[in-house]
Amino acid sequence: MPNPGNATVRSRVRIPLTFPDGYRAEAEVFTFHGLADGAEHLALAFGEVPETGTPLVRLHSECLTGDVFGSDRCDCGPQLRESVERIAQTGGYLLYLRQEGRGIGLYNKLDAYALQDSGLDTYEANTALGLPEDGRDYTAAAQMLTTLGVSGIDLLSNNPDKAAQLTELGIRIERRVPTGVHLSDSNLHYLRAKVEHTGHSIALAGPAH
Repeated sequence: MPNPGNATVRSRVRIPLTFPDGYRAEAEVFTFHGLADGAEHLALAFGEVPETGTPLVRLHSECLTGDVFGSDRCDCGPQLRESVERIAQTGGYLLYLRQEGRGIGLYNKLDAYALQDSGLDTYEANTALGLPEDGRDYTAAAQMLTTLGVSGIDLLSNNPDKAAQLTELGIRIERRVPTGVHLSDSNLHYLRAKVEHTGHSIALAGPAH
């Protein structure tokens, strides 16, 4: 991948967060100038970010339906909630990336849901719409980490592509740390497709809960 150039911190502000289950955390939120894709991505620092050692980092792609409305068709909302608590315990960053629907946008994602209702999996539905299975590029994420002075991370993710892209972009992955399994009757087909199609590290043995 070509060098995307430097980004700079545009602003930083502290925001107290309260989740629907009552969990509370304080985030220091960073915005940026000069990100490669021009999108309004955020970096949220939680806990005591280690000056030495390796921060825990989650790259979380925006999911309006899951993060805001609590949709059970995916595991995004529970992953976000889990990630904030785990990062706050150890110190690190959550990068909230404006990549709705694995990069295809909100309306297209909802169109893909309609196709999934007819039997296609999440990747087949995207390609049936003439869209990429996964259109996400993590160049901006690497820029954000570099700007924050981070060169090596423990990556909180089940997705091997995130680790591969970040490594190619010069971010050292010390460990890949899987998130929990947030399984429901509504998202089993979705999670199984991620395991079987793109090698996500999600242990699906056992009944839905």
